[in-house]
Amino acid sequence: MTQTAAAGPDAASDSQIDRRVRTCRADPDKDRSPFFWELLPGPQVRAMAGLQAKTPVDLSGVTIAEKTITEHGRNIKLYIVKPEKADGALPVFMFFHGDVWTAGNFENHKRFVRDLVVGSGAAAVFIESNPIPEENYAATAWVASHGAEIGVDATRLAVVGNSVGGNMAAVIALMAKDRGGPKISFQLLLYPATDANFETASYRAKEPHAAPLQASIDQLRGLPPTLIQTAGNDVLRDEGEAYGRKLSEAGVEVTSTRYIGQIHDDGPSTQAALHQASEELKKYLQP
Repeated sequence: MTQTAAAGPDAASDSQIDRRVRTCRADPDKDRSPFFWELLPGPQVRAMAGLQAKTPVDLSGVTIAEKTITEHGRNIKLYIVKPEKADGALPVFMFFHGDVWTAGNFENHKRFVRDLVVGSGAAAVFIESNPIPEENYAATAWVASHGAEIGVDATRLAVVGNSVGGNMAAVIALMAKDRGGPKISFQLLLYPATDANFETASYRAKEPHAAPLQASIDQLRGLPPTLIQTAGNDVLRDEGEAYGRKLSEAGVEVTSTRYIGQIHDDGPSTQAALHQASEELKKYLQP
């Protein structure tokens, strides 16, 4: 099946888009085919690598270690990122990556993770390329019970995710509440996918462990304090903000911030968004 994009405003002149975004989007919007979502997983990963290949990645101020654990008979690769010269057991956040369900990995998220680690003073555990909620939950539970092995204090544990990773972070927080643990102190959802509001029967199943926005108010009660960030020109904006309103109705302490003029992945507002995210992580994880 061939898909075409509907005609819309030229990104170079659309006044609803931040002028800095318009500048960087003007060239990529011209004559690019196929669309990213039409690619198979392998070409998607290569496309993401190509976009970032010419940009130096600042990894100063952190150390990176790797560890493989086995859960449900499958190996799960973890990257453990800590502030350089860290002293003692650090608070920790699980990072669930974006870039659809197939194109994200540590390589194309390591700068993002580094900035959150440096800004918050917490350690990060990044789960490599795994779209399966049960395995992400198992990895989170492993960190909660084996924190000493990797030098973290898992009594101060948060979940963080961007885009589909925001979906995963929200799902893991729900699973942890439903299953009596591990205790999650904070959830940080960055331009998250929270709904699956399409027309097939599988979408209509309203499974909150796939689409958190479909959870009932009662199912959301007792979730940890939450920061949701959305972009003003992102197709995921409305469902992210709707999830924030529903969490608030359930009595959850929630902050929802829309970055006006921005697109998915933030663009020029990234540093402002990272600063807010880092400050909230410090607020809820640091003693």
